[in-house]
Amino acid sequence: MPRVFVQGSPVGHFPRYAPEAGRGQVRRVTEVGEAVLHKPCRDVTEFGPDLAALIDDMFRTMYVAEGAGLAANQVGVGLRLFVYDCPDDDGVRHVGHIVNPVLETPMGERRLLEEDEGCLSVPGAVLAVPRPDRAVVRGQDRDGAPVVVEGTGYFARCLAHETDHTDGHVYLDRLSNRDKKDALRQMTARRDEVYARRAARAAALSA
Repeated sequence: MPRVFVQGSPVGHFPRYAPEAGRGQVRRVTEVGEAVLHKPCRDVTEFGPDLAALIDDMFRTMYVAEGAGLAANQVGVGLRLFVYDCPDDDGVRHVGHIVNPVLETPMGERRLLEEDEGCLSVPGAVLAVPRPDRAVVRGQDRDGAPVVVEGTGYFARCLAHETDHTDGHVYLDRLSNRDKKDALRQMTARRDEVYARRAARAAALSA
């Protein structure tokens, strides 16, 4: 079985970091509570160099922040778009971007897995969140061509989590009030440590 899928298609070899990251600039990651994270994003209607540059920046920012996925509103841009570089439960790597994503609920039996989840916009907090063990996302690529990406396990969680962002939801919205307070306490306690690590990675990637 192929070990890497890019834009949903198998490839024989892929570098440690997506090439987009080499062209991009690091952007500030927005935090829970900022308005851009809590309202639905606009559809992307213009496909061109500005969109490509945003995707490049998002890849670089995601790697600096040690994320598996990153949505555009997490860098302050309210557009329906996310990037990802994420393994599934079998260790297969999935890399790509999806513009105007729509999450489909697969037909047939759907298992919910309650496993730990974090978010770059809630730095340092990790809580268990129930998600389906399979996800299908339809959308477009940076040129406007149709894309379908399917994931299982941890990658399915990533696809659902990032599509949630484009709909104006953070994973805290899926938690009980008690668990949400726990997540915010974790964030307060660990935030400085997370930001120090990001600063060190930004320096290392630029070296």
